[in-house]
Amino acid sequence: MTRKSLVVALMFAVLLCMPPIAYGVGNSFLINLVTQFVIYAIAAVSLDLVLGYGAMVSFGHAAFFGLGGYVVAIVAFHMDQGQTLLGWGGSESALVIWPLAMAVAALVGLVMGFLSLRTSGIQFIMITLAFAQMLYFVLIGLVVYGGDDGLSVTARNVLPGLDLGDSTVFYYVCLALMAAWVWLCRRIVGSPFGMTLRGFKQNERRSINLGYAPLRYRLSAFVISAAGTGLAGALWANYALYASPDMAGWTKSGEFMAMIVLGGMGTIFGPILGAAAYLGLEQVLTAWTENWLLFLGPILILVVLFSKRGIFGWLAGSESHD
Repeated sequence: MTRKSLVVALMFAVLLCMPPIAYGVGNSFLINLVTQFVIYAIAAVSLDLVLGYGAMVSFGHAAFFGLGGYVVAIVAFHMDQGQTLLGWGGSESALVIWPLAMAVAALVGLVMGFLSLRTSGIQFIMITLAFAQMLYFVLIGLVVYGGDDGLSVTARNVLPGLDLGDSTVFYYVCLALMAAWVWLCRRIVGSPFGMTLRGFKQNERRSINLGYAPLRYRLSAFVISAAGTGLAGALWANYALYASPDMAGWTKSGEFMAMIVLGGMGTIFGPILGAAAYLGLEQVLTAWTENWLLFLGPILILVVLFSKRGIFGWLAGSESHD
């Protein structure tokens, strides 16, 4: 077993064992904490697909996170009110709502990506940021859905044969979805599509001369990434039983990027460790001071200076490079 494979195996083994460990030490809050890790990891891995492999620095991914959460909350709101939504009676099934959240995020990602990817560099960053902020203010303006106060969700979606109201069951469902999403992203990265996407990052002119169209490949990756982030948002709304405009704020995109930098950009597995490190540091540092970001900044700088591949790169060594 290679060093990289060992690190990945240990990481997933720890995640699998967290509920028994939490009950063993008599601290069930740990289950809620690691559920947050797993949900944010899905969003961070999704962003890493375009940031780490496509060199697309998107500050708009929080928009997809917020959309995923609001799809869950809005459908639940109309069902609670006994109303139809665009003529649809709604559904409580996760097999319906979660794919719907991914589809909505992917559709918006298609529009955002199509317009944004006609630019590059700082222009691309600012356009994705502008789209996210537009959605943020739209959500604030939806007074019927709570406006700035957000929208509560009365109960989690349902899966046949599973009680998602149980925190342990919900955690394992989130973990299974994260594992499936990581597997899919790994397959994409290792496919001819992924190789071409990385080719644009390394030498765009050469790839174009070989006959590849950058917009088509980058837009496809952007849409896939948006769908994964939408799934994370839907899971978060189920976890917190709440959706708010803050889910779509630009600071949320910054959090996803910080997780990727901490864990390791362009590694797929790194953002999982990055999500755990970021949220773990938040829990520890906020116990000391509310200005915990003052301490996070120097930590990020040290990670960038001494481990360019992040925590995962440091643990896995040279094998962390895909």
